Amino acid sequence: MQINKLLISGLLALALSASSAALRAEQASPVTPISAAEFDALLQAHRGKVVMVNYWATWCAPCLREIPDLMAVAEDLADEPFVFVPLSMDDPYSGQAQIESFIDRWFPGFESYLRTDPEMDMIASVVDASWNEIMPTTYIIDRDGTIARTIQGKVSKEEFLAAVRDVL
Repeated sequence: MQINKLLISGLLALALSASSAALRAEQASPVTPISAAEFDALLQAHRGKVVMVNYWATWCAPCLREIPDLMAVAEDLADEPFVFVPLSMDDPYSGQAQIESFIDRWFPGFESYLRTDPEMDMIASVVDASWNEIMPTTYIIDRDGTIARTIQGKVSKEEFLAAVRDVL
């Protein structure tokens, strides 16, 4: 009788583990690799909306402090013609899985793109060829695709909302 209980509980644990792994595999990744050309196409596809592009990295403390505010802004403006496009400037060779586990642990629900180009400037120049590598950097891009505002360094949710609403 004891052996049957152990066998059943072991099989149950195995089944739960397998279904949990299958569920994780079905869920979308929080990180999407993107090249400069693909990033440009993405921004072109969002013409007609206000786009907030945020350059961030796992090693950038101010970036990490503002992620909850950026997520809140995106949620607050979900019904507006607005798109939030976070772009991780982490080294693409460190691996997508490393960034995914970081996001899963610290910022569940946050979705980001990850540059695939070896140099940050390749993808950054899609938005701003004169980007000075200050992080975080956020660009508010108007409906015509023109930079309406550049924000460097961490700012509050209210400052982000005001900057976006000025362009909406």
